[in-house]
Amino acid sequence: MSMYRALYRTWRPKTFSDVVGQQHITNTLQNELKANKLAHAYLFTGSRGTGKTSCAKILAKAVNCENLQDGNPCNECEVCKGIDSGAILDVVEIDAASNNGVDNIRDLRDEANYTPVRAKYRVYIIDEVHMLSVGAFNALLKTLEEPPEHVKFILATTEVHKLPATILSRCQRFDFKRIEPQDIAYQLNKVAAGEGFTIEDEAASLIAKVADGGMRDALSLLDQCQGQSSNVTAQLVSSVAGLTGHDHLFALADCIKNKDCAGALSIINDLHNSSCDMERLCTQLIDHYRNLMIIRSVKDCAGLIVCTAAELKQLEAQAMSYTLEQIMYVLSVLEATSGSLRRGLNRRVETEMAFVRLCTENLDSSVDALLKRVAELEKAVRTGAVASVQPSQTAQPEQPHAEKPKPKELPEGELNCWQDIVQELKTINMPLSGLLIDSTAAVSGKFIVIYSGNSSIGALLKLNNNLADLKKAVFNVTGAVYKIGVKKPETAEPTPDPYADALPPPPPEPAQEESDPLNELLGRAKQSGIEIKIN
Repeated sequence: MSMYRALYRTWRPKTFSDVVGQQHITNTLQNELKANKLAHAYLFTGSRGTGKTSCAKILAKAVNCENLQDGNPCNECEVCKGIDSGAILDVVEIDAASNNGVDNIRDLRDEANYTPVRAKYRVYIIDEVHMLSVGAFNALLKTLEEPPEHVKFILATTEVHKLPATILSRCQRFDFKRIEPQDIAYQLNKVAAGEGFTIEDEAASLIAKVADGGMRDALSLLDQCQGQSSNVTAQLVSSVAGLTGHDHLFALADCIKNKDCAGALSIINDLHNSSCDMERLCTQLIDHYRNLMIIRSVKDCAGLIVCTAAELKQLEAQAMSYTLEQIMYVLSVLEATSGSLRRGLNRRVETEMAFVRLCTENLDSSVDALLKRVAELEKAVRTGAVASVQPSQTAQPEQPHAEKPKPKELPEGELNCWQDIVQELKTINMPLSGLLIDSTAAVSGKFIVIYSGNSSIGALLKLNNNLADLKKAVFNVTGAVYKIGVKKPETAEPTPDPYADALPPPPPEPAQEESDPLNELLGRAKQSGIEIKIN
């Protein structure tokens, strides 16, 4: 009975054509192999599970393949089979995390001087090369710069910023990008068909989202799901990955919006009892609010959010209940909480503290929160609005037929705060504010009359929502509701010239000669080409 192999090992790419989502790299390597223009050292960098080690092994086989096919190793010759099985020792894979000392690199340098036994090149694949010590990098430097003709180096790392500049300058660098979710989902369906089990499209999309651009993580999660059922569903993926259901995310976001602290803590309690990891919950909420931010910021956001069509509609509906400022504030609190969860002793308490802070604004003492509250108070004072107060247990119930406050009235005559209204209008309707910048206004009965030299103001107020925006600006500044009128500019009479009497009278216009009918007839005949002789 053969031992079971994990899916990510079984489905490891054997040719460049099998590598998913890195065509910009595989095409370049294939062209170099076909043209026989190979570099002596390569550097593969990128996040985990994107194909760095797989491409390194494929390249090691391709440079030694006896029957290269369109830049791909044939996987049929003795060299290819020997490298795959480990029988040919000319291809050496070194884990720099556990072999990072100077002595290890010195042994490698001495060994590189020997010619290969079976293959054409000795290939050294150094994985996690950033883990090498400073002395090891120095020992590798000279060999990496001018290696023997029969040696190729392939370095792989997830943290390229930790490599010395002297190493970077001696390698041909390839940056592996995160694999697109749709490419991962396509590959998962291909693997499921090859292994004889089924996977729902929604489940494949969910795995691709959790994998965060790493094919190895996606295949590992698929392996776990396939071990429980031959039909992989989205619910099964959520259960295996320890994900919070989408309903809980929407419910928690509604609690934050409605300042429902008790409801949020109750949901967190249920999730904690269900063994939900609080750090994962915080990460999911950050992703959730990131989606809300994208929806509020971008018109066509379908390509920037990985979700089903039904979930996108639900996200759009919830995003409309938030302002962009509120979303950004929640994201900043969740980001800070995510860092605290890694350092805190009790993750549940850290999460509960964050939700209490989000649901109770007066507990937030940050500068942004204080400025927001001051702005709201200033607006309430201007408009005469009264903040609603939750009645305490001993408070008397509100009278059902309480008299409504009378609308605020402004004194008759010139409106001194008109320029403040124009400035407030700038935040609502900037073009209209620009047209009114040189105008004045006065209060007359139930009207605010605008005086402006621009005769088109009245017509412009009738377009779109200009009149409603102006009334809103008036209310925000004064707390009063008035109708808007426009005083048309009077046509100015021409100013008399004070020097008119001192100037000499203009010369008389020359008298026009009376037209002669005969001459007029001769002129017309001449224009028509007719010659008339008069005896």
